[in-house]
Amino acid sequence: MSEVVIVEAVRSPLGKRNGELAAIHPVDLLGKVQNELFKRSGVDPSLVGQVIGGCVGQVGMQTMNVARNAWLAAGLPLEVAATTVDTQCGSSQQATNLAYALIKAGVVDIAVGCGVEAMSQIPMGSTIPKTPAVGVPVNKNYWSHYEWTSQFEGADRIAKQWNITREDADVFGKQSQDRAAAAWAAGAFDSQIVPIDAPVGFEDGKPTEETHRVTRDGGLRETTLEGLAGLKLNQEGGVHTAGTSSQISDGAGAVLMMSREKANELGLPVKATLVDSCLVGSDPVLMLTGPIFATQKLLKDNKLKISDIDVTEINEAFASVVLAWEKELKPDMATVNPNGGAIALGHPLGGTGAVLLTKAVHELEHSDKEHAIVTMCCGGGLGTGTLLRRG
Repeated sequence: MSEVVIVEAVRSPLGKRNGELAAIHPVDLLGKVQNELFKRSGVDPSLVGQVIGGCVGQVGMQTMNVARNAWLAAGLPLEVAATTVDTQCGSSQQATNLAYALIKAGVVDIAVGCGVEAMSQIPMGSTIPKTPAVGVPVNKNYWSHYEWTSQFEGADRIAKQWNITREDADVFGKQSQDRAAAAWAAGAFDSQIVPIDAPVGFEDGKPTEETHRVTRDGGLRETTLEGLAGLKLNQEGGVHTAGTSSQISDGAGAVLMMSREKANELGLPVKATLVDSCLVGSDPVLMLTGPIFATQKLLKDNKLKISDIDVTEINEAFASVVLAWEKELKPDMATVNPNGGAIALGHPLGGTGAVLLTKAVHELEHSDKEHAIVTMCCGGGLGTGTLLRRG
């Protein structure tokens, strides 16, 4: 089977809730990012075999196959098919992993993995209708096996099980903000960002005709341990606050992949090789421990040790997710989210996986390192994983 390589990876800036990207339609946001892959790489988009996109809030403006609608709205070739998948927070990472599998199996030569979430306009929970007639996502048969918990409860139960304190979480939250600020100051994100022209806001409930250019992540803020210590807990008895939880955001990311043979045929430089991928199940009550098992599987299957991994991008859904993973894997934390994570930059749900992959690919280039792992926890007890090798 052919090696699968990444020839381009890009992302939008991540806009804070009701901030810089709040008024843009997700079809336009994702379409701009999809289109940028071909502007930068010079690849003819009609050569793409399939596009697979991720999105969690598939309702309203994000329903009816948002990955396909974005592709068409961007003026890209109508002959290229697209599918939208939902793996909760890991949706666009799983979309990219599925695109990788299509190339690996020889079904297509070139594919795009991508994702988007416009959380300012499509809030979390929007896919659960208020009309009783359509029912609820789980029933008594589910409850007979598993307790129904929220991600907030799962995060704090993880903190308790792995002996993670409020102070531990606050220190990690500050580190995320500090690293993100340093990364922006050093230009670490410059090569991956797609500037987005977005409506300035709303007028009479509709996006304005006036636009502004968004070039920078909107979630960064001055952070001190004293300030974090003064924040209200997400829930009584827990350890997390708004300062140690991922930020609700708007954003999109996209990755252009192909077989190594096709990249050679087209004379394209290769940024990274997708070595392996996985999707694992984990306890749906704790819910957010999946990255532990996904990372362990990737390491075992590829005969690697955690010390062989030069860059890890693990989604900072909550501080305890990363800190529990640290206790189990024992990595060098200087290599983990070196440019900050979702606590500082944001977490646009279905777009985050492609964003993290983009960050990892560009960081391998900038730091001249070899291996990277990207991993995420997902609602319902899942963990996504992707192993990358530079070049």
